[in-house]
Amino acid sequence: MFVHTVYFWLKPDITAAEKAEFVRRGSALASLPSVKHGWFGVPADTDRPIIDRTYSYGLAVVFEDEAGHDAYQVHPLHDAFRELHGLWTQVKIYDFEG
Repeated sequence: MFVHTVYFWLKPDITAAEKAEFVRRGSALASLPSVKHGWFGVPADTDRPIIDRTYSYGLAVVFEDEAGHDAYQVHPLHDAFRELHGLWTQVKIYDFEG
């Protein structure tokens, strides 16, 4: 199993249309062919000091293996999503195997 998690901090001044496009394209990433399980959404409404809720959206996708992740990275929809890089101030990625 290979897990790829991505956290986005959106710019505060993006338009509603830009945000909608970000959400549309981000949600689509969770269903690309090599993705076994995928989720895209906003921080959960949890309130404990250890939880970081400063990000705007998160993406978590699970692959069978690293080869699935590699196929995802070069998929045309993933490439198109990266073109939205001007909409966020920060992105953090955490990958792990299990």
